[in-house]
Amino acid sequence: MPRLLPFLLILFLSGCGSAWNDPYPAADRGRNILYTAFTDRPKHLDPVQSYSEDEITFTAQIYEPPLQYHYLRRPYELIPATATVVPQPAYLDASRNPLLASADASRIAFTDYIVQIKPGIRYQPHPAFVEQPADIANFFSLTDFPNRGTRELVAEDYVYAIKRLAHPRLHSPILGLMAEYIVGLNELAGALKKSAPPGRQDNWLDLREAELTGVEVLDCYRYRIRIKGKYPQFLYWLTMPFFAPMPWEADRFHSQPGMAEKNLTLDWYPVGTGPYMLTENNPNARMTLERNPNFRSEIYPCDGEPGDPATGLLDDCGKPLPFIDKVVFTREKEQIPYWNKFLQGYYDASGIASDSFDQAVQVSGGGDVSLTPEMTAQGIRLSTSVSTSSLYMGFNMLDSLIGGNGESARKLRQAIAIAIDQEEFISIFQNGRGIAAQGPLPPGIFGHRAGREGINPVIYDWGDGNLKRKDIAVAKRLLTEAGWPGGRNAKTGEPLVINLDTTATGVGAKTRIDWLNKQFQKIDMQLVVRSTDYNRFQDKVRKGAVQLFYFGWNADYPDPENFLFLLYGPQGKVKHHGENAANYANPEYDRLFERMRTMENGPQRQLLIDRMLSILQIDTPWVWGFHPKDYSLRHAWLLNRKPTKVGNNTLKYQRVDAPLRQELRDRWNRPVVWPLLFLTGALVVLGLPAWRSHRRREAAAVH
Repeated sequence: MPRLLPFLLILFLSGCGSAWNDPYPAADRGRNILYTAFTDRPKHLDPVQSYSEDEITFTAQIYEPPLQYHYLRRPYELIPATATVVPQPAYLDASRNPLLASADASRIAFTDYIVQIKPGIRYQPHPAFVEQPADIANFFSLTDFPNRGTRELVAEDYVYAIKRLAHPRLHSPILGLMAEYIVGLNELAGALKKSAPPGRQDNWLDLREAELTGVEVLDCYRYRIRIKGKYPQFLYWLTMPFFAPMPWEADRFHSQPGMAEKNLTLDWYPVGTGPYMLTENNPNARMTLERNPNFRSEIYPCDGEPGDPATGLLDDCGKPLPFIDKVVFTREKEQIPYWNKFLQGYYDASGIASDSFDQAVQVSGGGDVSLTPEMTAQGIRLSTSVSTSSLYMGFNMLDSLIGGNGESARKLRQAIAIAIDQEEFISIFQNGRGIAAQGPLPPGIFGHRAGREGINPVIYDWGDGNLKRKDIAVAKRLLTEAGWPGGRNAKTGEPLVINLDTTATGVGAKTRIDWLNKQFQKIDMQLVVRSTDYNRFQDKVRKGAVQLFYFGWNADYPDPENFLFLLYGPQGKVKHHGENAANYANPEYDRLFERMRTMENGPQRQLLIDRMLSILQIDTPWVWGFHPKDYSLRHAWLLNRKPTKVGNNTLKYQRVDAPLRQELRDRWNRPVVWPLLFLTGALVVLGLPAWRSHRRREAAAVH
């Protein structure tokens, strides 16, 4: 017992200076590190293949396309990244003669963009840029290679990257779309397919000499992209990792025989000029970004929206980027541990899951949202923004019952759209985090109209300064006019049955399906829900073997064309393998779309969009769902964090007050030691008689 007491005392004292539940190494205490989490593991980190939100979280910090979005300004504004300026279009006719900027779109056969990049930009340290030992059989990760090097970014790297869109083994998700615009890209894809036999993953396809007529190196720092016709939205694509540079040395390095089997690929080890580089890739547990020591000079912006100064978003005006040295992403498969670690201060920011909503947020009778007193007491900050996204239920317009442009099918779709109460869905299943959609365009996108101007008159009425969903009696009347009074065929008496295909499973999904059944029952319709796995669902949508389905769309770029093309006839999923999953086709809408997509934002474009939205509202190819509201929480020590769904290279702007974080972490996670003291005292009291008895026996034995 006397020997045990010093040990217990040391254990007690060692816990007084730090939390016992800290999940991070003691050596990282107080360091300039941002701690966050991810739930879905990224599949592709090669920029030519990556096209999902969980992937761009990483790729946007590593790769640098020529353009980016201003971090603070709204509406979103393009600014240079590695480029010196945002390139201006130069128009050409069919004979490649120059045209004025005011030329009619019908005369424009080609558009040229000349991109000039800044000199002196260098890649992150990487083994590809220097000679390595000849025998690499025993190298299993990038850290095993003993040598690192770098070189300057040049225009050829951007041209090489665009050629990789046509690589037959990479299957870029945007090849089909870009082949419609970039001159010669389709021809290059055909030529490469012949020269690169399928199945060979370990032989390098050198693209430096491959001919791409529409993309040309002009000099060391300039290259030209020629596209077909007029497509103003092309500049937005130049903000995406698809158009980030790729050094041929890295492509060759990672294509060596045996590399793919060890995950030594560009899909696993990205290489770029951005502010961060990936130093740990363990997508089942942790991924780590660290400051790129070769990052170019860039400063924090000095202007933004009117409210930004009051929230401290301009306090770091003119300071060099990035602020944070390291970003640690931990895989969290469950929301509860994620949330608890955020409350303990071990994650710097968090979203709000439905289970935690009431703990974090309170909603007043007037609909105002604020943090609960518990959150406020911890200094937690709330940011809200309407996402540039649309979630909807699509009708298959090729279906013989609910599809087509006939009056009966149109009224049937309108009746369903009225019956499904989006406001109720948002309240029950989204904790109020969303706004009911009036059409495909979310707020923040040019063409969206708010209030009375933007109302969908098929679904809503306007009164007392607010929109109100039409009475269910209107839906029943439409159903009768469609030939289905009381939910039965007026001629045969057969019941009206609608099929919904979905991938939803689990307890939460059942609750949603039960709610949806009640919506259809309000108009005496029967809903049959056909659950299936994701791949089977996608196959059915591709073949048009569905009636109703749930889909959603996040903006690739902040332009109405990026949403309105989802209902453009030539984008039909079944006939054209496009993104129009509803297979909607309306000749007037298609003509207006073709005019609208080549126009600059302005009054004339707004008038065209108004007419297009009116056509869609009447035809109702979608049950207009809702635009989600993003709720984001952050601790007081995380600064310069502004919500965005369009710009993704945001980590370089954020800053951490590490001393404040450590102070609050220690305070919130201070060990509760009284049980240990109580236990120690109890052990002493209980053990003392035994110890005395033992000492007496020892003394008796000696004598």
